[in-house]
Amino acid sequence: MSTFENFFRLSITSLLRDRLLYLLLSLAFLVLLLIPLFSMFSLRQVQELSVTLSLSALSLLLLVVAVLTGASSLWRDVEKRYTASVLGLPVSRGALVVGKFLAIATLLAAIAALFGLGSVLAIKVAAASYPADIPVRWDVFAAAVCFEYLKNVMLLSLAFLFSAVSTSFYFPFLASFAIYLAGSASQDVFEMLSGSYGQALLPSSRALIKGIYYLLPNFSAFDLKTQAIYALPLSPGTLVLTCIYFVCYTGLALSVAVWSFSRRELA
Repeated sequence: MSTFENFFRLSITSLLRDRLLYLLLSLAFLVLLLIPLFSMFSLRQVQELSVTLSLSALSLLLLVVAVLTGASSLWRDVEKRYTASVLGLPVSRGALVVGKFLAIATLLAAIAALFGLGSVLAIKVAAASYPADIPVRWDVFAAAVCFEYLKNVMLLSLAFLFSAVSTSFYFPFLASFAIYLAGSASQDVFEMLSGSYGQALLPSSRALIKGIYYLLPNFSAFDLKTQAIYALPLSPGTLVLTCIYFVCYTGLALSVAVWSFSRRELA
């Protein structure tokens, strides 16, 4: 087993020892148990509400885990001087950053898979009490879970980028959360800018807003909740383009994080 694989395994072990993670997973399990009960409040759309609650809870859970672990992982190792001992081994700073990123991304994948399976059971229980006219398309629901995971991995890469240049926990935590909010609303702002409202703005203002739009991650492209709730067909071309966008944006953010952390003074 290579040094990188050992480091990756140790990073996974360290994440699994975090008590906060078990608290979040316990809350997530409680939410899964309550989804069939809460869905009963919608007398005619029990199934649709259960799908909505399942995907929304998954989105919130992955967001909290991605931001907390991404913002604290590098910062905590630097504060505890763990990096000084690790970098004494034949492990580069880039391998340290990538290893920790892959460990957290693997943890997010496990959480998404487990919560997704739990959601299937919760939706089936809720739908059994009031069968819907249109059955759930489980392939679309699985795609919605997968793209929710990809969205939070992309956010994780930005959290690592902020953490690589910061000496505190608060900046990467708050910046990642702000980027999440801005990236979730950027598509709506761009569409508003393309309409009559945008024509009333100065050309320089429109150019500035468009520049910010292209710089921010477009998280709305990963939102397939509507398709999953109403069993709508997916566009394979759009999904492929979204995956390409994910690879390019995440790779670029992680590359900048590695480059920044490699030049950071750790003494």
